[in-house]
Amino acid sequence: MSVQLPERASAVIIGGGVIGSSVAYHLAKQGWSDVVLLERRQFSCGTTWHAAGLIGTMRANESHARLCEYSMAVLSELEQETGQSTGFKQVGSLTIAHSKARFEELKRIAAMNNAFGVTQVDMITAQEAKSIYPYLETDDLLGACWVAQDGTASPVDVTMSFVKGARGRGVQCLEGIKVTAILQNNGRVTGVETDQGNIQADFVVNCGGLWGREIGRMAGVSVPLHACEHYYALTEKLDDLPADLPVMRDHDRCAYYREDAGSIMVGAFEPNAIPWGQNGVPDDFAFEELEGHMDEQFMPVLEHAMARVPMLQDVGWRKFFCGPESFTPDDQFHMGEAPELKNFYVACGLNSVGIQTSGGLGRALAEWMDKGHAPMDLWGNDIRRMMPFQSTQHYIENRVTETLGLLYDNHYPFKQMQTSRNLRHSPLHEKLAAHNACFGEAAGWERPNWFAPEGAEAKYEYSFGKQNWFDYNAAEHRAARERVVLFDQSSFSKYLVQGRDAGKVLQRISSANVDVPVGKMVYTHWLNERGGIEADLTVTRVAENQYWVISGAAQTVKDMHWLNSHISENEFCCVSDITNAWAVMGVMGPDSRALLSETLNHDMSTDHFPFGSFQAVELGASRVFAARVSYVGELGWELYVPVDQARHGFDYLWEKGQPHGLSLAGLHTLDTCRIEKKFVHYGHDVADQDTPLECGLGFVCDLQNGGEFIGRDAIQRQKESKAFMRKRLVQFLLEDPEVMLYHHEPILKDGDIVGHLTSGNYGHTLGGSVGLGYVEIEEQVTREYVESGGFEIDVGGDRIPARASLAAMYDPQAQRMRD
Repeated sequence: MSVQLPERASAVIIGGGVIGSSVAYHLAKQGWSDVVLLERRQFSCGTTWHAAGLIGTMRANESHARLCEYSMAVLSELEQETGQSTGFKQVGSLTIAHSKARFEELKRIAAMNNAFGVTQVDMITAQEAKSIYPYLETDDLLGACWVAQDGTASPVDVTMSFVKGARGRGVQCLEGIKVTAILQNNGRVTGVETDQGNIQADFVVNCGGLWGREIGRMAGVSVPLHACEHYYALTEKLDDLPADLPVMRDHDRCAYYREDAGSIMVGAFEPNAIPWGQNGVPDDFAFEELEGHMDEQFMPVLEHAMARVPMLQDVGWRKFFCGPESFTPDDQFHMGEAPELKNFYVACGLNSVGIQTSGGLGRALAEWMDKGHAPMDLWGNDIRRMMPFQSTQHYIENRVTETLGLLYDNHYPFKQMQTSRNLRHSPLHEKLAAHNACFGEAAGWERPNWFAPEGAEAKYEYSFGKQNWFDYNAAEHRAARERVVLFDQSSFSKYLVQGRDAGKVLQRISSANVDVPVGKMVYTHWLNERGGIEADLTVTRVAENQYWVISGAAQTVKDMHWLNSHISENEFCCVSDITNAWAVMGVMGPDSRALLSETLNHDMSTDHFPFGSFQAVELGASRVFAARVSYVGELGWELYVPVDQARHGFDYLWEKGQPHGLSLAGLHTLDTCRIEKKFVHYGHDVADQDTPLECGLGFVCDLQNGGEFIGRDAIQRQKESKAFMRKRLVQFLLEDPEVMLYHHEPILKDGDIVGHLTSGNYGHTLGGSVGLGYVEIEEQVTREYVESGGFEIDVGGDRIPARASLAAMYDPQAQRMRD
């Protein structure tokens, strides 16, 4: 049936599942009056209709917890506003543990969620779990966690509530219209082409679910996601089954349980999932089931379920279901503006958390579109975290076989992906492998995280305590502090910024003064208008109109997008990604000067090579650049070596280094060293919601020389009002040397929660676990307040006393005087 389409709209949303309908509703709530929602078939016909409808609020970070908190709250608001039931029942949720690792993880997650202040998570005994879920077999249980406010909802009814609410606010919600192309001009989206005509639009939102990657391709946008088979089964109607039976999750056996219209539903997130739709999703796919691989994939889970809930052995089963759900490379959903096309936004790849996240995600994306920035820290979901290769068929099809099962796997610290590996290699890879490196993966790079001694296997053995590589890391750490080590840092993102206006552009974007002499490296932030940190990096002037920008491996797409977005049409400035042109060898430690003075045949003294200098040197037969900078808190240099000459440079440096005691160190050692020195890590300790003043790096802001950089006014106001004094990054050192910190552990002061850690690791020189975290209080976080004591860190329910300091506890010069 033909539908009369509007000629134009402020925003066109593609996809009428729960996410698309939520985005439409919330854009209307923001006051957008001419929004259009397009659904190719019928609302909720792709994935939404067969979702389990679990509504939970216990999440792995605060932003996600707040998204889910709102998602739950908006359900009752929708019912009151529209009269449409969402099917929401607040029955609570129970998560059980019958392994020590799972019990430890639950205790840690409970503590961090209680610190977020979103939900109350109670750790309970096996007997208490039995009283909450009477059908449960508890003989082998160590305990469980209970969230009373959680529940279930009807996915189709939730979707239709959003649709009805959106229509009531003026959104045109249309079914039976397929988008066939994305219209664009000069790098900006201009509308959509459909099988029933075109719509001109200022914004287009890809909420295509299973079709999200295909829609992205129409726009020239990379959206890495792929469908997998997802399974559940329904018992026959059970007469005595309580309608308010709680949700129950048994992560160790990959299963979830919920009451569903008088039946029990048992669903699975099994390891080694099977991808689906490798040749594309059929054009007529709607409300369909898959044949699946029930015997191999689901039956082992169901057998365990019958042992965990014995009553399931005596009931009939009326439905065995398999349907497709979308998963992403890192198990995190995608949202935000695509870097390839202005005003083309993405909200898809929900990894089976679409219903419980739908309200919060829809509101957050609507605010993002309306205000031009994310309303909270959503870097972990920002589409710009993804690399283009991650949407290739080979990569994503293999990766999602792992990510589906990771939802219920143990989320160990430092856990590495196993699929779609060995894609990006440093030119030193084989050299390091020969030295028994254990490689981890970041942004596709294979990076040496630690080195096993001769005779030991370079393989992780995961736990929440001290892992098998702890002693190897300690030895590398000591070598960095006492002698000299070599890091492979080739995965750094590197950009060449050049042209007549390159200096002008970088001066406007950078908080520090980068109008410096040639050969000078400057540590700086790129800020947004609110003073939040968009990038944490260095800018080096290599020629009059040429600069190198060096950043983290995971920030390439984001940095390039930010930089290019702030070059005006009349400015002559070109940006090139030169990451793959240069290898980087970090030579760090107190003996680094002696080694490099001999090796480079160059004067490395402070008089001739001060901190921040960037000079051409000779490494064997190679002409390379040396930068005096260090992320470990020791004397050190980074050597930038042409990729084609990196193996020669490594061999030459390694041979020269042996008389100086040169050894190799991995990136875990880089992290244990930097955290002792209170050096921040982007994405953990700082992001776009944090300012340089709050994290203690106000010195990167050039406020004295009248420079007009983005965010300057916000930083000036915060400094003058001392508003930053209510939120400050503090370093903590546990008094118990056996306890490990990772991130998100609650911070307590005199028994009250005052924040949570943003990162943690072991400080081998300081003699205990070190954490960084923001303390936020109504009064000022002064030095006196911090040093007055009374701090504890909650580690899985155990409150561990901790020293606290605004300044770095590790001071190399003071340490050497003590030694």
